Amino acid sequence: MSKPSILEGVRVLDFGRFGQALIGVWLGDWGAEVIKVEPIGGAEDRILGPKAPDGEALSNMLVGRNKKCITLDVFTPKGAEMLGRLVKASDVVIHNSAVGTPQADILAYDKLKAMNPSIILASVTGFGKDGPYANRPCFDGIAQAMGGGMSFTGLPGGPPLRYGPSPVDFSTATSAAMAIIAALYYRQKTGVGQEIDVALFDMSAFLATIFGPAVEYSLLGQVRPQLGNHVFCAFGDCFEAKDGWVMIAAIGNRMWAKMAKLIGREELAGDPRFSDDDARFQNRGIIDPLVAEWISQKTVDEAMSILDKARIPCGRVNNVADVINDRHLKERGMFVDLDYPYKEGRVLVPATPVRFSQTPARIETRGAAVGEHNQSIYGDLLELSAGELQQLKNEGVI
Repeated sequence: MSKPSILEGVRVLDFGRFGQALIGVWLGDWGAEVIKVEPIGGAEDRILGPKAPDGEALSNMLVGRNKKCITLDVFTPKGAEMLGRLVKASDVVIHNSAVGTPQADILAYDKLKAMNPSIILASVTGFGKDGPYANRPCFDGIAQAMGGGMSFTGLPGGPPLRYGPSPVDFSTATSAAMAIIAALYYRQKTGVGQEIDVALFDMSAFLATIFGPAVEYSLLGQVRPQLGNHVFCAFGDCFEAKDGWVMIAAIGNRMWAKMAKLIGREELAGDPRFSDDDARFQNRGIIDPLVAEWISQKTVDEAMSILDKARIPCGRVNNVADVINDRHLKERGMFVDLDYPYKEGRVLVPATPVRFSQTPARIETRGAAVGEHNQSIYGDLLELSAGELQQLKNEGVI
């Protein structure tokens, strides 16, 4: 007998696009029925980025999984009526339309609450519902730049660098999913729904300052400089071996003593210039060349073996192919194959990186085609006849 899913019985209307489509991925992996609502012809993020042979964005294979897909023109009178019926039958609505846009107006909390008093709305925008930037559009890179994190990425003296895999999008979507679950728990206790307001700019500022830079500035008046690959406030950096790169982080006096011994400079463990993590961070310009020389004489495997044996945290710098083929991740089941009957064969997608012992996450369905579930959602859930569905299609409503 299979174990239950943690969000079984929860229905979500997902208007999320681009990075915020990840909100529905989390909820769907945890068992919610996620209904992706798109305009007729499909949402704009279906054609963004690298393409599959049929022209569809590869990203939809990832963020479309575990979702049913319907089309609906919410700006028509009949479409608005259909939206109301769907909202009444749902628990959660997700959207990331900027403040002031027509879709954000239609999906405003006061309007949804009038349709379903217990509805939970997760509204994810670039800058939040209020404030002087509220109406501005935003993407991950913009939020990274404005939030402060890009000011201390990159090598000293070089240009600011955006971190590639969209951490602001991911963190915002993950936080929104977490907030939705908290709101569902609150509603279970009280029967009261609510609106959740999450902003990319807020999240970017949070990520850039939570581990010290804000306090560093407010107490000491210091603005953190570019650090390259250095660990934030201790010894750690990325070093080139004979056949690749190795990241090392020797944090704390015990690890530093072992590191000093490994590179043949045991006396550095007692040197007052390297007496604690902060001193080693401040004097990293002295330490780095010594470790770099030691690493340069070894292959990545040789260096990793020595460091692992000494219990000093380290890791090779992998590319995506290395990650997918990593034996540890394979054993952990971090990538799964999904069958795409309208594609060429099976597609490898990342699994859910959070595990529950009693309610495991599941990846059961591929990213759906545009409007693939119109019949099942409108016919079965809303009990529309085949004739009514055809009429709505002819009228350009679905």
